[in-house]
Amino acid sequence: MKSKQRLVWFLGSTVFLCAVLGGIYGRRVEATTQGDSTGVNSSLKKFTRVYDVIQQDYASPVKPDEAIFGPTYGSSGSMTVGAIPAMLRTLDPHSNFFNPKDFAKLEEDQQGKYFGVGMTIMTRLNQASHLITIVVQPMPDSPAQRAGLRPGDIITKVDNKPAEGLNVVQVAALLKGQRGTQVHVTVDRESVPKPMQFTITRAEITAPSVDQAFMIQPHVGYIHISKFDERTNSGLTAALGKFRAEGMKALILDLRDNPGGLLQEAVEVSDHFLERHQLIVYHYGRNSEERRYFAVRGGRGNPYPMVVLINGFTASAAEIVTGALQDHDRALVVGQPSFGKGLVQTVYPLADHAGLALTTARYYTPSGRLIQRDYSNVSLWDYYNHPENVKIPHTQVRLTDGGREVYGGDGITPDIEVNTKLNPFQTQLWTRDVFFNFARAYAANHPGIPQDFQSSGAVTQEFKRYLAAQKLEFTDKDFQDNLEFIQQHIREQVIGVVYGEGQAKKLELEDDPAVEKALENMPQAAQLLVNVKRYIASRSKN
Repeated sequence: MKSKQRLVWFLGSTVFLCAVLGGIYGRRVEATTQGDSTGVNSSLKKFTRVYDVIQQDYASPVKPDEAIFGPTYGSSGSMTVGAIPAMLRTLDPHSNFFNPKDFAKLEEDQQGKYFGVGMTIMTRLNQASHLITIVVQPMPDSPAQRAGLRPGDIITKVDNKPAEGLNVVQVAALLKGQRGTQVHVTVDRESVPKPMQFTITRAEITAPSVDQAFMIQPHVGYIHISKFDERTNSGLTAALGKFRAEGMKALILDLRDNPGGLLQEAVEVSDHFLERHQLIVYHYGRNSEERRYFAVRGGRGNPYPMVVLINGFTASAAEIVTGALQDHDRALVVGQPSFGKGLVQTVYPLADHAGLALTTARYYTPSGRLIQRDYSNVSLWDYYNHPENVKIPHTQVRLTDGGREVYGGDGITPDIEVNTKLNPFQTQLWTRDVFFNFARAYAANHPGIPQDFQSSGAVTQEFKRYLAAQKLEFTDKDFQDNLEFIQQHIREQVIGVVYGEGQAKKLELEDDPAVEKALENMPQAAQLLVNVKRYIASRSKN
């Protein structure tokens, strides 16, 4: 979605953590040690010898925990890594060591709940190139909403600790705490001359993974799943039940920007749409026996055509769902190639509340496609940022149930690709964050903005003057050639500031090229269901 485009720089920095957390194999086991070989003992002796020399003769005192586990295990804040994390990096991009704090966050993400104030925040660079934290949206009926926080508020302090310069994870950690405790938040609000003070009592917050579900057109449902946690299947079940009561005849399932999550939830989501006994996914590894997951209930009265939306941040469990629906010709896939994360991590709890996520197997779609993208001879930066100019050839070709060719070894390739790349002027507008900043100022200076607000000629001229005041270089032709883009995004951002991110997202979807393409090709998705039945019937006769 377009709201995510303004966060490309942020997503690029966080996709590493998301991809590590995505597709976690639900089973947790204790780490065990197998028989030592002569080679292992020899290597351990060499390591111990080097460590002894460092401990004895290094210029400064060495903290054992930081040397072995990494500085984040202790308190130094250094960006270097310890021996164990460095060893894991030689294996693959997703095997990872979790210090106690990160391991607790992993458990929190899997459960889909935490104790805090209940609001979505993001960090941006201000004009001085310092990170600032902005409230995107207080969750409905959350402590933050009840206290009076609004979209667009800039958080300047949390419990009198300055928030400027902190990233979104650091600010979120300050806002979280024990249930019933209080946190003092200071914010700057457009049109309010003095900082505003809020005292908020923390409570249990449940962040729904099925974060959008509504009829996007008459009889066409739209569902966005942001991640796969313990509550995803129940959220999807509720949304589909509501849609059935409203007479839904087609569905768009949006998995864009979904980093994955729990395997079992991905299996249960797929089970809603496939026939009983159809294979959903399988995995195996060197010391991991092959395990296959099938649709148990099957269908559940959901025979309507479907389109699944994906992009480069669709990963892991989200790719499992997409691959299963594509392989069985249950859904048409639209968007951009997915991330390509198909490694299974088994979580091993360790001593002192730390943990190890170790790759033990690989995921394969029903047709036998490997989901994992090749990570050999690729830098960690290029792997996670997946440069657009690097075109990886399809190394695997498989057939769907209906006989269509699909490709593996590089994530999921959509059936219909949609180019959402911005032109240079549009990129400049997003990079400078002018739409959001203009919307905050406009809403403050124009009270009583209606929910059907339109960015008319007067509004766009005010925006043009705002760009000039920001010393943003552009020509009249640049502005005129991108007028529709400008008017759409002014409207979305103003509505978001005044009425919340939920309303803004609905507007974004109206102008979303991938959603437009999904609606346009829904008849093709319906034809897939017809074709696969014919194909299977013809094969059974031969």
